[in-house]
Amino acid sequence: MKGVIFTEFLTMVEEAFDLDMVDTIIASCDLPSGGSYTAVGTYSHTEIVDLVVSLSKESGTAVPDLLTSFGSYLFGSLARLYPQFINQTSDPLKFLEQVETYIHVEVRKLYPEAELPTFVSSRPDSPNTLHLIYESGRHLEDVCHGLISGCLDHFKASYTITRETLPDKRELFIITIQ
Repeated sequence: MKGVIFTEFLTMVEEAFDLDMVDTIIASCDLPSGGSYTAVGTYSHTEIVDLVVSLSKESGTAVPDLLTSFGSYLFGSLARLYPQFINQTSDPLKFLEQVETYIHVEVRKLYPEAELPTFVSSRPDSPNTLHLIYESGRHLEDVCHGLISGCLDHFKASYTITRETLPDKRELFIITIQ
């Protein structure tokens, strides 16, 4: 997992709590990296899991809630860091449709070793509804949910998101713009 995920998570923790909380959660985990991350480094996804579990214990906030909040925060950070990806459209559903075919293609150019989730999108019901199927061996569906929410908030959309775990364990997000 790319280091930007770790650096942004620790920044979010510092902003939401304080630097002492960052130190506490790092110290409570046995991290191969020692908790020292660079945005362009690559680290095991188990380290972010350990950090989130530690933050949950320290803060009393449920892990899924922390992951969803982080996903939303992360979208805002990525939008600031990589505006060239965001500025391609003003339509949030069109943006989400392009994650697999444009965003991930560009990310792989920058980071060929990146292990990204896959997305399959369709609009079976109406132009205002997007079905987005998320698949990843890391099972960070809650982070994905937060990223989708962060995207829709960024575009100032009024929306609903419903989720369904498919029989094959992939996650279906049904996103409707009102």
